[in-house]
Amino acid sequence: MKGYRKYFLNKLVWFLVTFFFAFILNFILPRLMPGDPVAGIVARLAQGMTNTTGVQAIYQQYANLFGTNKPMLEQFFLYVRNVVHGDFGFSFSQYPRTVADVLKSSIGWTLALQFPAIIVGWIIGNTLGALAAYLKKGFDKVIMPISIFVSNFPAFGMAVILLVVFGVGLKWFPTSGGYGFDLIPNFSWGFVWSVIVHYQLPFWSIVLIAIGGQAIGMRSMSIYELNADYVKYSRFLGIPDRKIVGYVFRNAMLPQVTGLALSIGTMVGGALVAEIIFSYPGLGFTLLNSVTGGDYPLISASTLIITVMVLCANFLIEIIYGFIDPRIKTAQAD
Repeated sequence: MKGYRKYFLNKLVWFLVTFFFAFILNFILPRLMPGDPVAGIVARLAQGMTNTTGVQAIYQQYANLFGTNKPMLEQFFLYVRNVVHGDFGFSFSQYPRTVADVLKSSIGWTLALQFPAIIVGWIIGNTLGALAAYLKKGFDKVIMPISIFVSNFPAFGMAVILLVVFGVGLKWFPTSGGYGFDLIPNFSWGFVWSVIVHYQLPFWSIVLIAIGGQAIGMRSMSIYELNADYVKYSRFLGIPDRKIVGYVFRNAMLPQVTGLALSIGTMVGGALVAEIIFSYPGLGFTLLNSVTGGDYPLISASTLIITVMVLCANFLIEIIYGFIDPRIKTAQAD
């Protein structure tokens, strides 16, 4: 237990150090972008105004509101204070909406799209990879080429293929949006069915990309474990093959679990391509609009969410590994 406490504290320290530097970069990098977003807001508000003094007064008012006229260090401490209180300020590109309101309206769409897609792709891919390694012969010769072919597709390529074939060609599914443009969100069956239909193309574009990589990884790890000395020795002792295979695939799953945790951690960033192609109203599409609009607060809040999710996923998987991986337990005891 003492060894595990040391292991846990070591991982916690690295988590905090990484978060500290990531937090600083999260603040600085968006503000290095060229352009003045406050000037864009003023240009929209001051349309038709010919009085330069009035325009200048409006600019000064919004510069004070957003704090862009303050020194960078003062902006940083103001940013830290606001984040601690859960306040990310106003969105530049969607003013007067707050960043929290923009995120709240879009992150649910992303989680509902990405989380099930990642889990389904992970399960199907690992199952196919394990079967290819164990059954071999024809099954392996079919699964592996298909997995390699699919895994080398860029995400936007798969999305465009599904869009053209099933959306434009066959017209089985709509090509854009999260629901019908003529509908108002409610709990009626018509709206729910529209959401389900619009969900299919972006969902399967993510699943199909995930399957290939997971199948290749699981097959490689399973073949490595099946040829390990402990498997040969267990078979020599007469231990039933079913029991041996259970241990083999349990050991082969460890790197795959890491991949799953990282996929879940980065799912907000991974949503970008599918959401752009299908105009899906999630956080990835919102992040793209914030970058093109120079929306510092929204960019910082979105990337901070991605950073925290990735770090937490890494930290949790390291802690879980400490319990389930015998090699780590042995190292802790030493």
